[in-house]
Amino acid sequence: MDLKLLGKRAIVTGGSRGIGKAIARTLAEEGVSVVIASRGKEALDATAEELSDETGSAVAGITVDTGSDESVRELIVKATEILRGIDILVNCAARPGGQSTVPTLASVTTEEFNDHMNVKVMGYLRCAREIAPIMIEQGWGRIINISGLASRSSGAVVGSMRNVAVSAMTKNLADELGPHGVNVTVVHPGLTRTEATAGVIANRAADDGVSEKEIERRMEQGNSARTIIDATDIAYVVTMLASPLSIAINGDGIAAGGGVGTAIYY
Repeated sequence: MDLKLLGKRAIVTGGSRGIGKAIARTLAEEGVSVVIASRGKEALDATAEELSDETGSAVAGITVDTGSDESVRELIVKATEILRGIDILVNCAARPGGQSTVPTLASVTTEEFNDHMNVKVMGYLRCAREIAPIMIEQGWGRIINISGLASRSSGAVVGSMRNVAVSAMTKNLADELGPHGVNVTVVHPGLTRTEATAGVIANRAADDGVSEKEIERRMEQGNSARTIIDATDIAYVVTMLASPLSIAINGDGIAAGGGVGTAIYY
């Protein structure tokens, strides 16, 4: 299937590693010119070079702090100059979740809460706010927000709150921007294998006094597919949503955890 992405231009925040990097790679493989953005210049430059060499598409890196209005404005200006326009925004820059012990209510701090909400929720909103006029003017665009299945279950109060907020944001933006040809969607990964997974498995094995193979086996039991979903699997979903062929999906949330939980709707 031709996803009709050849020649499109995308920004992927959080694109130097993990799910963001996988998304940038898959978009570039489809002929999309990509700007990846994150805080660390060294990792950005290395990833941009790696993906350009792998895919043959133009991939550039721009440093950004999505917790800052000014930094996001600078990102959009620089990216527009490089790409000569923006068709696709993938919001993926956020504080990592699910890699350490979940804090109890008593240990949640105001600073932690504000940081998570500012970087992920307001950060996504900042990027969308700056890009929306560009997409409205050209009459087409795709905004895909990467959130998480904590939006649909309890267990981590800050994680659930920030992800629910992204879902609410997504539907509101879709209703406002949809009439201008701009689709806005949210993807909810569950447990996903990235570069950080090996370290997480090693730490849990040491804590529980079992083998790493046993920890991985336990993790695989968390979904219907009985496997750990890979970052590339999430990237395939996002790439489809970025396509002009995804017109039927707008304001919607896509669960991408391999079938998590036993509820009919999850």
